[in-house]
Amino acid sequence: MRPSLDTVPGTGAFLYDRDCGFCKRSVVFARDRLRARSSFVAWQDFDLDSAGLTPEQTDASAWFVYADGRRFRGGDAVAELLLHGRPLTRPLGRLARLPLLRALNRAAYRWVAANRHRIPIPGGAPSCGLGPPPQDG
Repeated sequence: MRPSLDTVPGTGAFLYDRDCGFCKRSVVFARDRLRARSSFVAWQDFDLDSAGLTPEQTDASAWFVYADGRRFRGGDAVAELLLHGRPLTRPLGRLARLPLLRALNRAAYRWVAANRHRIPIPGGAPSCGLGPPPQDG
């Protein structure tokens, strides 16, 4: 049985791309170092229809979903995850929700997502990269 919105714990679920080395390493860090109490599920293994999401949406960015149907993407998803981490990370999650910092958080997420293929992470997969530039000729 695939995880779905019905099986998401009260602390939510972080949906990530299992084919991305950077994403997988980030999840390990969040789970082990931040001790986030949320569940972590590869979007490829999650019943996306139950959360009203599409593969295109979840391939484009990480998502955080709650059992009540609330959904957060990108930097907002990271802020939600921080809210369920160690006590010291919770204020960071709250700060990242404030209007000015939310804009910065979202911009930082977009930059990392666009450049994740350049970030040297062991275990990276080809899907992390944007591919080589087209060759003339």
